[in-house]
Amino acid sequence: MSEIGKTLKAARIEKGYTLDDLQQITKIQKRYLIAIEEEKFADLPGEFYVKAFIKQYAETVGLDSSSLTVQLASATSASSPDSETASSEEPHSRVEATRQSIQKTDRFNRFFNLLPTIIIVAVVVIILGSIYAVAWNNHRKNSSTQQIQSSSKVSVSSSSTKKAASKTTSSKTSSTTKSSSAKAKSSSKKSTAKSKSTKTKFNLTSNSGSSFVYQMKGVSEFKQVKLSIDGSKAWSEISAGGTQQWQGTLSTGEGHTVTLPSGTSQLVIQLGNSKATSLTINGKKFDFLKDNDSLTVRTITITSAE
Repeated sequence: MSEIGKTLKAARIEKGYTLDDLQQITKIQKRYLIAIEEEKFADLPGEFYVKAFIKQYAETVGLDSSSLTVQLASATSASSPDSETASSEEPHSRVEATRQSIQKTDRFNRFFNLLPTIIIVAVVVIILGSIYAVAWNNHRKNSSTQQIQSSSKVSVSSSSTKKAASKTTSSKTSSTTKSSSAKAKSSSKKSTAKSKSTKTKFNLTSNSGSSFVYQMKGVSEFKQVKLSIDGSKAWSEISAGGTQQWQGTLSTGEGHTVTLPSGTSQLVIQLGNSKATSLTINGKKFDFLKDNDSLTVRTITITSAE
């Protein structure tokens, strides 16, 4: 025995390698490593592989491969001629088949070792592709939504502007119409008021002491007399066509309205405190104090004239 196997095994153990570790490093099948350590070189494919595997094994565990090769040559030369002959006459086909088997096994081992990495890379690529597809889809949706919203805003803004313009025009037209109507009504009222003011007035026709005679132009008959008291109590009497319609005393702040018979054309009003009494006839204020504001008691006679 050459002790080659023991030397290699001892170096392997010293390095802390297991047979599985050594198989992973050298890519030599485990059964061949065991055969080398047990020096069963006949289990190896051929002499070429014996030398190659021993050299690779030795270099991996830190031994001098040259000296082990020399030992192997010595051990081989010391072996029987029959063994050498049998070894040298091994069919070429068997060697080639074994070599192909080893190559296939090595390729399978390399692929199997790389398989987890390939799977991880494929999963990462799929995930990244999915993320990109989702992001791109969202981007397209957002762009479409923004375009629709922008178009909608422009349409709404245009519609609002047209409505506002229409409302403004309508408002201006309505305002102009109302203003014209109001002006016309105001003018009509003023004209009517002026006409009434011009037609209805009190004219003093005669005066004797505390008796005053007036003519009220612009009326055909007297319908109503209103008395208002301010300052102190006042006695008054209203007669129409020689008939007393009302008489009484009113306190300051009080008032009284006398409705006259239809067709009344003459009034006689007697005032006990003319300075505190105000008269309104047919809705027209009668300022009798302007003719004499010093008298307290007075008798007023009024006739209607159109």
